[in-house]
Order: sequence, then structure tokens, then C-alpha cells
Amino acid sequence: MSELTTVARPYAKAAFDFAVEHKAVDQWQQMLTFAGAVAQNEEMHALLTGAMASEQLAEIFMNICGEELDENGQNLIKVLAENKRLAALPDIVVLFDAYKAEYDKEVEVDVTSAAELSDTQQQELSKSLEERLARKVKLNCNVDPDLIAGLVVKAGDTVIDGSVKSKLNRLSDALQA
Repeated sequence: MSELTTVARPYAKAAFDFAVEHKAVDQWQQMLTFAGAVAQNEEMHALLTGAMASEQLAEIFMNICGEELDENGQNLIKVLAENKRLAALPDIVVLFDAYKAEYDKEVEVDVTSAAELSDTQQQELSKSLEERLARKVKLNCNVDPDLIAGLVVKAGDTVIDGSVKSKLNRLSDALQA
């Protein structure tokens, strides 16, 4: 776990809790995504890691973001600048998105298959995973011919490996043991 992720967690949680309380989760997600993109800019990143005064840095950051930040978003930027945490904004965005997905009962599932999945197969897989995970599922499908056949499904910490390649590897290991 990166140091910035650890630093970002309380800010992301506070921003998310505030957004939920004010029924503005989508608005906050847009603001944070924009601010995170600004923070990732090479020139801005150099300023963020420099020795500039926090008030001046916050002012520059808010001027760049312009009307993308409301008053509460600007307050967050000021607090981050005062605590020299503006560089953690991209990590705050990632954590905020994770809190939102949990709140919405959604999960992103990476599916790697040996061949392209048809729309019908994707719908059936999505339905099956929604039942198993008790969440709304968003599929991210990839193709890897090295799997030979079958799928590898990754949803957070859960991995379901039904590929022929994996089965052959397990058989090979068992035969060598």
C-alpha cells in the first residue's frame, strides 16, 4: 500500500460522508475526478511537491479548476493545501470511487477469456455474478488466447480461474509432486 493511499483515506472518507449527507455523491465524484486530473498534470505535480506557500498553492489550484469546484470543493482543496496533501488527490479519487461503488452496491469485474464473449454470454455471466456477489456487476472484458479456453474472473479479492491453462498447470504440478 502506498503512503499516499494511507494519507488519502481519511480525506476520501470525509469527502464521501459529506457528499452522502448532502445527497451530492455524483457531483463530488465529478469535482474530485477533475481535481485529481489537475493534480496529475506534470507541471502541477512539480508545484505540489515544491516549497510554495500553502495559501498560494491552493489559490493557483482553485484558479485552474475554476467553476469545476463548488465552495465545499474549494474548502477541501484549501485543507489539503494547508496539510501539504494536494499530491494525494489522485489517490483520494480512487478511494472515493471505491466508497461510491460500495455505496451503490456495484462491483467492477475483470473477465479475461480465451475468445471474445458474445453479448448473450456477457449478459448470462453478468446475471450469474450478480447473484453470486449480491451486487450490481460491471464487466470489463479482455481476451487472452494463452488461456486456451475458459475464463478468469476477478472481482476485488475474489478470483475464479476456470481457464484450461490453469487446469493444465495444476495437473502438471500434481504429476510432478
